[in-house]
Amino acid sequence: KGHYLNITAGDMEAMYERAEFAKEIGSVVVMMDLTIGYTAMTSMSKWSRKNGVLLHLHRAGHSTYTRQKSHGVSFRVIAKWCRMLGVDHIHAGTVVGKLEGDPHTTKGYYDTLRLDHVPQNLANGIYFDQDWASMPGVMPVASGGIHAGQMHQLLDLLGEDTVLQFGGGTIGHPDGIAAGATANRVALEAMILARNE
Repeated sequence: KGHYLNITAGDMEAMYERAEFAKEIGSVVVMMDLTIGYTAMTSMSKWSRKNGVLLHLHRAGHSTYTRQKSHGVSFRVIAKWCRMLGVDHIHAGTVVGKLEGDPHTTKGYYDTLRLDHVPQNLANGIYFDQDWASMPGVMPVASGGIHAGQMHQLLDLLGEDTVLQFGGGTIGHPDGIAAGATANRVALEAMILARNE
């Protein structure tokens, strides 16, 4: 449970000021949007490493060029770039909820972000083996209308090394926010327990 303070701004000076403020008040994670560009993301990644703060990347705006069929940039490429520039978390899509995506393609994104060695898997859109050597992985984040009733799908398709952000799926529980939070936790623990027995 926590909050990622959004440091996205129109210039680097304002982003550094926001990041410093977040650090001063004890935030352990700051968030930036993909829309700031790759040079700014690299600068914030360096700041985060230097200051011991995790860096979460929201992929706001990605669909303006990732969903084009005849031109654009695949999200898989963006995932690789973000891994190379050093973000810690990235919204990588979900297979359920309001941000549905193809399960195999989304799994390919998650593997690209997490694994040290990504084996070829044509079904998941991985066209060649990729060895990341000592390049740190990125924790993929699933969010966007996900809720406790989808826990089995989330874990089966995305795995356990995933950040699951339940916002509206918690707040929208018919019995209120506390019940939504409890339902998410109980569903997660039940699924993990069932897998391990």
